[in-house]
Amino acid sequence: QVQLVESGGGLVQPGGSLRISCAASETISNLNEMAWYRQAPGMQRELVATITSGGTTYYADSVKGRFTVSMHNGKNTVVYLQMDRLKPEDTAVYYCYADVGPVQGVYEYWGRGTQVTVSS
Repeated sequence: QVQLVESGGGLVQPGGSLRISCAASETISNLNEMAWYRQAPGMQRELVATITSGGTTYYADSVKGRFTVSMHNGKNTVVYLQMDRLKPEDTAVYYCYADVGPVQGVYEYWGRGTQVTVSS
């Protein structure tokens, strides 16, 4: 059972930067991809960015050019989301996600989320 723990959220002014992290409880074998989702109050959870085990990335149009996802495999697997030029509409709870298994969709894990608030 993989556990994911997000950290690094907080309050930042518009135009500022923040890096959030997601640490897995282990180095994940059979990892297909990790992703960041976010959910704003009253809104559905939406995909922000993904990174495959091979390093291929994907970004939602709303964050393309401003956010960067990266992954590090050491003692455990850690995925980062560097968020630059933040906007008030980026305010949300950000969730980490991992897809694990011989093919996609076999095991899916979620973190509990970290709050990011962009406000002056």
